[in-house]
Amino acid sequence: MKKSFIVLLLLIASQSFSQKLKIVEKPILWDSTRIALSVEYLKQRHGIEQTQPTIQPKMVVVHWTAIPTFEKSFFAFNSSTLPNARKELQNASQLNVSAHYLIDRDGTVYHLMPDTLLARHVIGLNYCAIGIENVGDGGKNPLTEKQFRANYLLIKQLHKKYKIKYLIGHHEYTKFKGSKIWKETDPNYQTVKSDPGDEFMNKLREKFKKLRKEI
Repeated sequence: MKKSFIVLLLLIASQSFSQKLKIVEKPILWDSTRIALSVEYLKQRHGIEQTQPTIQPKMVVVHWTAIPTFEKSFFAFNSSTLPNARKELQNASQLNVSAHYLIDRDGTVYHLMPDTLLARHVIGLNYCAIGIENVGDGGKNPLTEKQFRANYLLIKQLHKKYKIKYLIGHHEYTKFKGSKIWKETDPNYQTVKSDPGDEFMNKLREKFKKLRKEI
């Protein structure tokens, strides 16, 4: 077998392998407190009464943690209740913020909780949104190319698994206010977000032209 042909086979194999996404299971604490607070959040914030905090994913929301390391980011999500430092959110609920996935700066994807359970990560849309957090920020720790690629492969997988219709950045969530999909009982409850920015999301949406960013 000619050497050039072997090289070609190896190249094809490596390209095929590179399309596979490795997901590491690393669940955050899911105890009776988190369950009760999640059920309460659905009722009080979204007006949805259920005995279990389950969701039907229709949307993927991409974030950055604004925390420089994976370890500190994971720690921030792991507790069932909000830390005292998040006073701006405590009046709405004591449920801690979280996400379904956390992507480290090297592109490793960690699965923090089942896709069909409620995570508190985006006002008005938690009941139908899968959250993807990326370790980093818009300053000293900008999101990496490896993170971009991991987001692409993960969203591609989620799009196939669920009836995902929308793909947005956290900074774009208010575009849904006033629509049928928006469910927030307090019209004044809103925060200003900048993550992960237009550049990252526009680049990502180029890969998913059928997914919408607004109603």
